[in-house]
Amino acid sequence: MTGRGIDQVMSHPCEPALHESYTESAIDYVRLAEAANGPIPRQVDPGYVWGEALAEFKRQRPDARIVNLETSITRSEEYVRKGINYRMSPENADCLKVAAIDCCVLANNHVLDWGRSGLLDTLATLEHLHIKCAGAGRNSAQAGAPAILDLAGDRRAMVFALGSETSGVPRSWAATDKRPGVNYLAEISEKAASVTADAIRHWCRETDLAIVSVHWGPNWGHTVSDAQRSFAHALIDNAGVSVIHGHSSHHPKAIEVYRNRLILYGCGDFLDDYEGIRGYEKYRGDLVLMYFADITPEGTLAALEIVPLKIRNFCLIRPTEDEIHWMQQTLDRESRKLGAAVASLEDGRLALSWNCNQAR
Repeated sequence: MTGRGIDQVMSHPCEPALHESYTESAIDYVRLAEAANGPIPRQVDPGYVWGEALAEFKRQRPDARIVNLETSITRSEEYVRKGINYRMSPENADCLKVAAIDCCVLANNHVLDWGRSGLLDTLATLEHLHIKCAGAGRNSAQAGAPAILDLAGDRRAMVFALGSETSGVPRSWAATDKRPGVNYLAEISEKAASVTADAIRHWCRETDLAIVSVHWGPNWGHTVSDAQRSFAHALIDNAGVSVIHGHSSHHPKAIEVYRNRLILYGCGDFLDDYEGIRGYEKYRGDLVLMYFADITPEGTLAALEIVPLKIRNFCLIRPTEDEIHWMQQTLDRESRKLGAAVASLEDGRLALSWNCNQAR
């Protein structure tokens, strides 16, 4: 969520005007964060917000880097009356290049915060930066098409993305044949899973790695619904999906491995301007995770390493030992309900284990 307050501390911020009941200026979110944790520099370089994450990218050297980009990249003034509107200026979007992001998922409840003109600006900016996107487009065909990421050995990662009404994506944002919008998921159901599985089979070759990124569920709370589990399992059963990349919750949720395929029900925020905002401290939304999944050529999960970081001064830093322990305990507690476990490694990282024969 690199818009709003974070956009204001970068080199080329949008006008700070907001249309929220809380404040009329994005600068107030910078001030809230500073009141909580001290001064934040201005006119920061594009790599500032990533902080320690850049060292982790360098250490891991992943074949594909995928994020849910939950902001519009635009200077449009065509704001949507929905209470909260995120935008980042196109000139600040080079922060995505600094982290070498390969794919931005756009099927979420903020990508049209500044209207369809804002979405079109977002698409144009990502194209200019040569960053693939999925889940939104100039029409329904583009919104429903996967981002195609080339991997070693003539293999491809096919990233599909869906935005669910349960996460606050308005039905009116759905892309149509003639209207830009998101790849809208009206319901999390067996029928919807069947339609999605058909689309995946249409696009994917046998050697492709299928990833489904889905924005679903509320912002807070650890509950994973039966509907979400059934939907994820159906995509694995019927379309051989290797990774379900779930998001919307502002904090990490349970991890499941079903038929040796990875399901992240809620990855949590990674960058946001929530420092200083009160009300949900018990969920520790300031503690964030990088997920490094090792996927076999057959599409199954070989290993998952998780790197905890912490948002402070709109930058990612290393958490304390106590904070890492809290995150490990929380993830382990929630994931054990679904047959997986999370343990600490000596270097402050976490590792997932699971029953390889587990199937619901």
